[in-house]
Amino acid sequence: MKMLRSNQRFPERLRAIFDPPPELFLRGAAEPELLGRRSVAIVGARSCSTYGSQVARMLGRELATAGLVVVSGLARGVDGEAHRGALEAGGVTVGVLGCGIDRDYPAVNATLSRRMEEQGLVVSEYGPGVEPAPWRFPARNRIIAGLVEAVVVVEARERSGALITADFALEEGREVFAVPGEITAALSAGTNALLKLGATPLTSTDDVLDALGIERSPISGEPDVSESAVRVLAAVRDEPAGPDELTARASLDAGAVSVALTELELAGLVVSSEGVYRPAR
Repeated sequence: MKMLRSNQRFPERLRAIFDPPPELFLRGAAEPELLGRRSVAIVGARSCSTYGSQVARMLGRELATAGLVVVSGLARGVDGEAHRGALEAGGVTVGVLGCGIDRDYPAVNATLSRRMEEQGLVVSEYGPGVEPAPWRFPARNRIIAGLVEAVVVVEARERSGALITADFALEEGREVFAVPGEITAALSAGTNALLKLGATPLTSTDDVLDALGIERSPISGEPDVSESAVRVLAAVRDEPAGPDELTARASLDAGAVSVALTELELAGLVVSSEGVYRPAR
């Protein structure tokens, strides 16, 4: 489907940006009005860490559960994980391509794209037959930023395309969140730089929901978390402890425990104070 900017169904937020696309091409089962719903972009590194992958997937799941449309660029890494998280929650997600609407790029995400199209949309400003090109991806980032109310950057190197999306969002007055990272990690250089420039630190999904004035829906039962997170949660419930002690109790390596604790915090299952983790409820 092709939709011109003059069409009444063209998303208003996108129409209002500095350089809106003259037309949008869409594929998927959802109606174009989906693009006007409340939405958040989750973007970040293609070659993300295990931590970045876990956080992106959890955020996609949690934000979709709260009723938000999750928007990203259908790339490898953070983008793909954000889309998968939204789908796991039974939510709706939108992918924005940097090539023709008839292309699956990267090809490795073709199956993911088909799943997204069952409930959501894949969109592009480029018609059929347009090949991917390096300059098209920074250009498509303005569309990602233009469709949403807020952008979350999970992991990004100093010259990451995710930072271009954040810049577009800031120019259009949208909220920008950054997930803090290790000061020694190259994958955190971009996000930590955003924080220095005034982006809002994201330490839980509630940071986004509060900024957008959205109340989290009551959760019935336990959220779906990874096996490692289940083991760490059991250790925390036995007795509050720091990461080192939890590593021994859960019989996991330190990296796995760190990722699990992040997952549990984002799910609202544990809270920390002065380096000690305890059950949130």
